[in-house]
Amino acid sequence: MSRREAPGRMVRTDAKYEAFVPNPLPPSLVWSERLARMLSDADRLIGRLSGIAGSLPEPSVLTRPFVRREAVLSSRIEGTRTTLPELLASEAGARVGRDVDDLREVENCAAALEHGLVRLATLPVSVELILELHERLMRDVRGGRASPGALRREQNWIGQPSCTPFDAVYVPPPPEEVRPCLDQWAEFLRDRSLPVLVQVGLLHYQFEAIHPFRDGNGRVGRLLVGLLLAERGVLKQPLLSLSAYIDATRTEYYDRLQGVSRHGEWEEWLEYFLIGVARESEDAISRAERIMGLLAEWRKQAADAGRAALQLVDLIAGNPYVTIGGVASKLGVAFTTAQRAVEALAGLGVLVPVSDAKRGRVYCARALLGVLDEPMHLAGRQ
Repeated sequence: MSRREAPGRMVRTDAKYEAFVPNPLPPSLVWSERLARMLSDADRLIGRLSGIAGSLPEPSVLTRPFVRREAVLSSRIEGTRTTLPELLASEAGARVGRDVDDLREVENCAAALEHGLVRLATLPVSVELILELHERLMRDVRGGRASPGALRREQNWIGQPSCTPFDAVYVPPPPEEVRPCLDQWAEFLRDRSLPVLVQVGLLHYQFEAIHPFRDGNGRVGRLLVGLLLAERGVLKQPLLSLSAYIDATRTEYYDRLQGVSRHGEWEEWLEYFLIGVARESEDAISRAERIMGLLAEWRKQAADAGRAALQLVDLIAGNPYVTIGGVASKLGVAFTTAQRAVEALAGLGVLVPVSDAKRGRVYCARALLGVLDEPMHLAGRQ
């Protein structure tokens, strides 16, 4: 096909509006010098990030907070307001003021990613896994119309809240075309002719173009990026939060997706995607190095405070918020032992109380939280 040929066909439905059905992947790509350079840059930087994760004594130490960060940012793109501190504090047992439905959606997003990572040991990325991710993502969410784990049986569209499929920005395939499109998408998963990052970028576009669910398509599509990278061995720990890049460049993200659907602008989309991988890899490298530096310094400071204090340093690597009761439960020690450990780290300035309650007081490692929660910087974007 020609470089600017739309990668699909418009079909007229019985209701007389038109919907877009994407062609099977892969498209014909024009490998410009710029695109090749973007791929090289992304490969190099994600390789550095993978090397950092692989050099850690316990690579999963950073997994939990990075998964939560991705869940918060991916959900924020869809309109939730829960912040990373609120999510982490809630998981530590603190009471937060956020709406329970809003908080549950973000918790579900984190749970879906963790479920997918565990399932990769027995089930590859597939339509079956996608349905499982969606079921976990949309379980018990507000509205009751999400149809968890089920492909849509009605037409959906993208646009202003009051629009119809006749004036929508984008109308994905009619319901009867969803499963065939997904089966073709799954067939391309087995293709090994393209570089992994290019294939992941193509798969992400195609999934969003199919829009197979009534709700949750964006979040599932972003979860799949991390799972595909893990499955292919490019980045086994989910330290890359592409949602941070998408959130910071939201208008361009949607424009690039639409550019493919309307004009066949595959190369422009891939350049955007690869730049995002590169910039977010740099960002994650910086965060991971700073976090490991903090933990190493805190372990050194806590060396004379006893075994429980050292274990507590490792515990707050997964969540900078703690309560004494929570520490006792997670470390399997007596309440008084946990209390001494918390007070020792508080005395060193590692932990600070963030609630006034005498019972169930919440403490936070603010330096660690600051690294996790700082906005992504796009300096150096090509």
